[in-house]
Amino acid sequence: MPEQPRPTLLAVDDDPHVLRAVRRDLTRAYQDRYRVLASQSPVEGLRVLDVLRERREEPALLLVDQRMPEMSGIEFLDRSLSRFPSARRVLLTAYADTGVAIDAINRVRLDHYLVKPWEPPEERLYPVLDDLLDGWQRSYEPPYGGIRVIGHRFAPATHQVRDFLTRLHQPFRFLDVERDAGPELDGLDLGRLPAVVLPDGTRLDRPSHADLVELLGLGVESRRPHYDVVIVGGGPAGLAAAVYSASEGLSTLLLEAYVPGGQAGTSSRIENYLGFPSGVTGSELTRRAVAQARRFGAEVMSPVSAVSLRAAGRGRVITLSDGSEISGGTVLLATGLAYHRLDATGAERFEGAGIYYGATSSETTSCADQHVWIVGGANSAGQAALHFAQHAASVRMVVRAEDLSAGMSHYLVREIEQAPNIHVHTGTRLVAADGADRLEQITLEDLRTGRRTTEPAEYVFTYIGARPRTDWLAQSVLRDDNGFVLTGPDLSRDREAVVRWEQPREPLLLETSMPGVFAAGDVRSHSVKRIAAGVGEGAMAVALIHHYRAVC
Repeated sequence: MPEQPRPTLLAVDDDPHVLRAVRRDLTRAYQDRYRVLASQSPVEGLRVLDVLRERREEPALLLVDQRMPEMSGIEFLDRSLSRFPSARRVLLTAYADTGVAIDAINRVRLDHYLVKPWEPPEERLYPVLDDLLDGWQRSYEPPYGGIRVIGHRFAPATHQVRDFLTRLHQPFRFLDVERDAGPELDGLDLGRLPAVVLPDGTRLDRPSHADLVELLGLGVESRRPHYDVVIVGGGPAGLAAAVYSASEGLSTLLLEAYVPGGQAGTSSRIENYLGFPSGVTGSELTRRAVAQARRFGAEVMSPVSAVSLRAAGRGRVITLSDGSEISGGTVLLATGLAYHRLDATGAERFEGAGIYYGATSSETTSCADQHVWIVGGANSAGQAALHFAQHAASVRMVVRAEDLSAGMSHYLVREIEQAPNIHVHTGTRLVAADGADRLEQITLEDLRTGRRTTEPAEYVFTYIGARPRTDWLAQSVLRDDNGFVLTGPDLSRDREAVVRWEQPREPLLLETSMPGVFAAGDVRSHSVKRIAAGVGEGAMAVALIHHYRAVC
């Protein structure tokens, strides 16, 4: 196979001195991995992009000056969107242009803006570009090699494999047996789908999540029988706790039943998280957090499910679904929430075949130029609607409330109202789903009049509240009537907790009814259901664990 050309970094600036400096700094840091091109004219820069497209080559990053005579940098980046939508975009600005750059974040999907001068580049240029290029590399699907997933587009088992690989940040190419052709499909047993094929030709039919982890060499076994801290759940609270626990020298194991990230990991874009003015996808935030935790020495095991928890002297023992046991001096419960299922006739039959709970980018390409339905009126539903609106022909939201503002942040309501291809049905619920092998239509009910209408539908994504993942804890720690774990002051108001608590001290703020076992994030009773709050509680839990270890 001939060697593939390196991805391109394109700099555009009409000032020859600035352009020379940009090219010098880019070449010095990236010439071993990327081809660096420079253009003094935005019109010429667009011609360069057209040539790259003709050659089927990819620009990884566009670094463009804002003030140019032929067209502004924002105009250039706007025109580049249709040519290369996945390229990372950086605007060079003068101090007076920063307001314009901020306004351009939504218009041209601007990833970052740099104020000139950027000296020294080791502090002000390379860290920014390294981060952007790392993200681009992880999402870039080269036109050769790689993992292939073969299956039926609307088969639930195929959806599960695609979703799992996507959330593992494993690039793959999907081949739909009903519409794609190629040598990969020759002689394939259609009764054994989905199939996963590696670049070396290794094929696995109907793989389980554990099979995929082993096949891809991603499996991790615990290195010791006992840890200072065992964290159950890999959402924002669990990942934050893993980072702080491991960074402070505690032996730390994080157990995740599916893929780290939790519900936040499926979020298509989080725009109100501190430190990310351009927003960040849930999968990208998760990837960074997992890498950070591992860098400090935390062990992350997934997919592995905890099925029971018990005290054993000063230790706490967790039994896993395979029958093995892990013990810890302390345990943090951060298992988060699971989306409620649609209470609609026929909905269960189409899970993974037109009805999806949460969404990752694995569905984005399938929904291009299609009509998408979103059920729910909270922030996660709004973020999903805006994400799919960039790819789908239309997005229609089904919301029980009379107004979006009843459950959604103001900034999301404003963006949805401004999106021309998003339509909102308030005071409405989905009552039925129908179709043959896949979803074909849904029935909506107007809650004000009781009138029902039937609409064609192939893709329905639901975000309708959630329940805590605590059934496995029923015999271990006390929960409230809705299944959320009771902690700290809430225990003193529960009669059973008062009787069960035998310590001479009061429970610590995030401590459960079992001493040494803590809870953080969405799984905890009366917690604030926000990503930042979960991260804060995860960090707080580690401080409380230190206190517990010191006094108990």
